[in-house]
Parts: sequence; structure tokens; C-alpha cells
Amino acid sequence: MHNLPDPFREKRQTDGVLSCPYGSEEILMILRHEDVRRAAKDWKTFSSDAPFRVPVPSEEDLRTMRQLPIEVDPPEHTDYRKLVDPFFLRAREPAFQARIETLVHDMLREAFACDALEVVNGFALPLQSRALAVLLNLPQSEAEIWIGWGIHVFHGAGGNQGAGLEAYHQAQFDRAEANPGDDFFSLLTQATYRGRPLTRAEMMGFANLTFAGGRDTIIHTVACVIHHLATHPEALEFLREDPGRIIHASEEFFRVFMPLTHIGRVCPVETQVHGVNVAAGHRVSLGWASANLDEQAFEAPEEIRLDRKPNPHVSFGFGAHLCLGAAHSRTVVRALLALCCQRVRKIRVLEAHPRIERTAAYDRPLGFESLTVAIEAL
Repeated sequence: MHNLPDPFREKRQTDGVLSCPYGSEEILMILRHEDVRRAAKDWKTFSSDAPFRVPVPSEEDLRTMRQLPIEVDPPEHTDYRKLVDPFFLRAREPAFQARIETLVHDMLREAFACDALEVVNGFALPLQSRALAVLLNLPQSEAEIWIGWGIHVFHGAGGNQGAGLEAYHQAQFDRAEANPGDDFFSLLTQATYRGRPLTRAEMMGFANLTFAGGRDTIIHTVACVIHHLATHPEALEFLREDPGRIIHASEEFFRVFMPLTHIGRVCPVETQVHGVNVAAGHRVSLGWASANLDEQAFEAPEEIRLDRKPNPHVSFGFGAHLCLGAAHSRTVVRALLALCCQRVRKIRVLEAHPRIERTAAYDRPLGFESLTVAIEAL
């Protein structure tokens, strides 16, 4: 038993909701697995058609464009998503997966040569950036630029980097329009939405989500996976005995190492949630992390069971807004686990500084600020 922390248990069992203050705004977080999934599908009551207000806290001060397709509702969401879905689903193709495996193989080889490896910035961040370059059909030299942005593209060492990110995207779209290729930016410059070309603002909305939406999440998940394999060596042996277990294990890691606590929705009309009134125009949030620990949906949810099945976690969302990068994230984590089974003898934690999401309503472990390990090769 691993006794996973669950700051939402009491409120989930008694009230089903938790009031979370963010500045002058009170956001009602929906906590139960069944309720979260129902709300995620009910876009007429809980709408995503709210620029800057889907993330919690909201991002009016961090960017100037609506992120697409996450900040629109069906049917617009469906039509926008069709433009990029085939590109992101390339992550399911064997040739793509082989490239990610090669990437992980090379990074582990570099790790073996180090007496100490800082995982968050020294391994997980480069892995995410380099894997994203593969996904977007861009040169690895671009990944080196992205690594320099740090863990969060909006909150770098110098403060808000939103303007710099937008400038980078504008330059990429200028390049793609002048000399189109087969990369992500070129796809958007050539795409049509309902019979017309995308506007530059729409292109920027897709790009912004692609670079911001799945960055710190996968970085913290990778760091947590490596920490778990280090502190529970029996888990690595369990997977090594039968690599067929990796698929279920990766889903369990996604369930318990859920970096995104919740995501916002706006109520177009006055709504009541578990007896609490939500005024028109006010927000609720879908508590992904709480839903993933709901004892009504998971047997012994506080335990990490690498053979858990079924595993109806909501770490990639639910309903129409299922994460565009889900296939890519799965490919990266499965490749990491497979290569660890093949090449890693053991991992030792040398130093760990947990990252805690502290709010007025809850404190929740959320990966690591830094994690230093030694990785020994087979």
C-alpha cells in the first residue's frame, strides 16, 4: 500500500464539491468521478467557450489569443479539432514510436554516464521538448530553444514569457507561409476551417495550446515515474518480468501522477451543483485529480497498482475535449518504461524536493521542484 495523499477525500464523500478561492473569484470544484465525467460532457451547462478562463487560475494576463480547440464548444470544437487530430494521432504509428524509443534510448545512455542526474530540468524537460519536435516534424535544434524556456512556457525565470512565446510562433508561421513544408506550423497555414483559411489568430490559438497545454504536465509525470521506480524497485522488476504489463502500468501512473488538478468551465446560466448555486457567467471546475482517487470508481484508489484494470481515469479529460496529446503522452511514457526495463538495473534517489500546489482550499503534491538520481545500467 502506498497511501497516496488525497486532500479531496472528505469533501468528495460529504459534499461532492469544494469551494476554491482564487483572488476575488470563488470556483466550485466538482469532485466525484461520475459527476466530473457527466459535467465534462454537458457543454451547454458547463461551457468551454470562455477565452482565457478554462485554465485555473485564468490566463488573461499571460496570452492574447483564445486557445484552440480547447476554448470553444461543439460543434465548433469538433470542426477545429478535425484539422489537427490526424497530426497528433501520428503518435500511434509504429514509425513514430520507434523514433521516440530511439530518443529515450539515447537520453538514458547519457544518463548512465552521469554520477548524478537532475531529472526535472535535466531529463524530463529535454525529453518533452525533443519528443515534441518529433511530433511536430520540426528539427531537434528547435527543441533546444524550447528547453531554454523552462518547465512552464508562461512562467520562466524572467517572469511572464507569453510575449516571447507569441513572437516565436509568429516567426514560425511567417516561415511556414513563405516556405511551407510538412511540419505543424505549415499544416496550420494551409488548413481551411469551414471553407476558409484559418486566420493568424486561429493559428496562434492552436500553437499556444500545443506548446503550453502538455508541457509541465508530461514533465512532472515523467519525473514522478522515475521517482517511483527508484523508491519502489520491485515495480521495475514487475515490469521487467513481463513487458506486456507496461500498458496498464502507464495508465496507472497517469492516474496517480495527475499534474493538472482541475480545469475551468463557465456556466452560461445560473446553475445548481450539489445544492450550491453558481451564478450565470461564473465558473466551476472539473476536479480531475479528485475524480482519479474516487473510491466509488477505483478499488483501493490510494494504492498504486501497476496491473489495475479497468482504469477509467480522467487524466486526459473526458468527452469532446479529450486531450489532443494523449496518444503522444502515452507513447513517451511507455517508451520510457520499456527502455528502463531493458537497460536500467536500478535508480537511486540522491536528493528530492517535492513540489506542492498550495491554495486556500487544499495542498496537493504535484511532482518535484527538483529530483536528483543516479541511474545504473544493466
